[in-house]
Amino acid sequence: MQLNSSFLHNRRTFLGKTAQGLGAVALGSLLKPAPGQAAAQQGMLGSLPLPQKVKRVIWLSMAGGPSHLETFDPKPKLAEMHGEPMPESMTKGQQLAQLQGQKLLCFAPQHPFAKFGKSQTEICALFPHIGSVLDDICLVRSMTTDAINHDPAHMFMNTGSQIAGRPSMGSWVTYGLGSEAVDLPGFVVLTSLGKGGQNQPIAARQWSSGFLPSRYQGVQLRGKGDPVLYLTNPNGVSREQQGGDVAAISSLNRQHAALVDDPEIATRIAQYEMAFQMQASVPELMDLKGESAQTLELYGCEPGDGSFASNCLLARRLAERGVRFIQLYHKDWDHHGGLKDGIAFKAQEIDRGCMALITDLKQRGMLESTLIVWAGEFGRTPMSQGGSGRDHHNKAMSVWLAGGGVQGGLVHGATDELGYAAVDKLTTVHDLHATMLHQLGIQHDAFTIKFQGLDAKLSGVEGANVIKEILA
Repeated sequence: MQLNSSFLHNRRTFLGKTAQGLGAVALGSLLKPAPGQAAAQQGMLGSLPLPQKVKRVIWLSMAGGPSHLETFDPKPKLAEMHGEPMPESMTKGQQLAQLQGQKLLCFAPQHPFAKFGKSQTEICALFPHIGSVLDDICLVRSMTTDAINHDPAHMFMNTGSQIAGRPSMGSWVTYGLGSEAVDLPGFVVLTSLGKGGQNQPIAARQWSSGFLPSRYQGVQLRGKGDPVLYLTNPNGVSREQQGGDVAAISSLNRQHAALVDDPEIATRIAQYEMAFQMQASVPELMDLKGESAQTLELYGCEPGDGSFASNCLLARRLAERGVRFIQLYHKDWDHHGGLKDGIAFKAQEIDRGCMALITDLKQRGMLESTLIVWAGEFGRTPMSQGGSGRDHHNKAMSVWLAGGGVQGGLVHGATDELGYAAVDKLTTVHDLHATMLHQLGIQHDAFTIKFQGLDAKLSGVEGANVIKEILA
């Protein structure tokens, strides 16, 4: 379904002109939600062109670029050639990030691999918990990306473009499908920080709504401390008084909208009302005291500790409450040096949480309606950097998917014997986005918006293919 700028303007104008009545109804529902109330956000697509296999996406973003050679892609030949020159036939004239003009030497995988699951698939032995659920995971070893430096690579993975200002995948999804959450945003972001790497900042533009209405941008919740700044009312201000303030501001905004027909005013009204509702819903969401001891043991986290595992538990709670797109960032995967110890730190931080999220969703009957994606922004070179690390690399990386109609226990694609480039069933970021949308019931090449003369879409204008071989 193509949505052009004229359609968007007409819809926004309609909302602006009718906001006075809608705003009053919405605020009333926020103050006292009715049982069985409909979704707070309605999507633009209406009836879906494809069968909807999943209702939501949980995207586990490993920020910094995890090495496929120490995680999910075993390369015994690379170990044999440790310290030897990389074959020039592979590297001559190729794009490198920080190794241009340097002597390129093979760097052996720094940790052993072990076999897991019924298929006895090899992954790094540092990930035994993930290995225990490998039969529920589809491992893609042939992923590639266009970008070779962090910020453009994050942009590309999140928006399908290296150019800032495009809508993020979570914004596209919530714009198209809306959200089943009544009192929470449809797109929520959580971040966690570990140790063992370089801590590049994560920019809010990674979850921006771009040229879509701003109400569809991601909302960041903090996993430690106050989840949202200024969440509580000032001393001496009751919830009823705060509700009165929101009603008064909404009334002024509706009057202004009637005069100027600014479509963003409707967004502003909706965001004020959502913020008011979140004052009640977010504290309950973040309070893990109601979780059983068995669940906390499964995740291996302490309530409110801000860890990746704790954020995985919050992701499950957000999914239960109808949030459409949940994105978890875990930072410090950038190992230009100290790779051996650094990757061990990272594995310890995320291994159990990933397993627990899959197990917990499966036990609750939610895994089949949830698509989990694990991915960094690029891979790492099989060549050494500084003798103890690996450089950025865009020709080979590993990602995995679970739930959501994906075949568990499957390995898709392969890299060459040194892990330099994908050579079998080469897969792109656009393909990954197209597959995600397909499972949500969206035809990726028809879900477009006219922007700067092009039919802009998440899966890119260059062409993309649903990775049908990995689907159940």
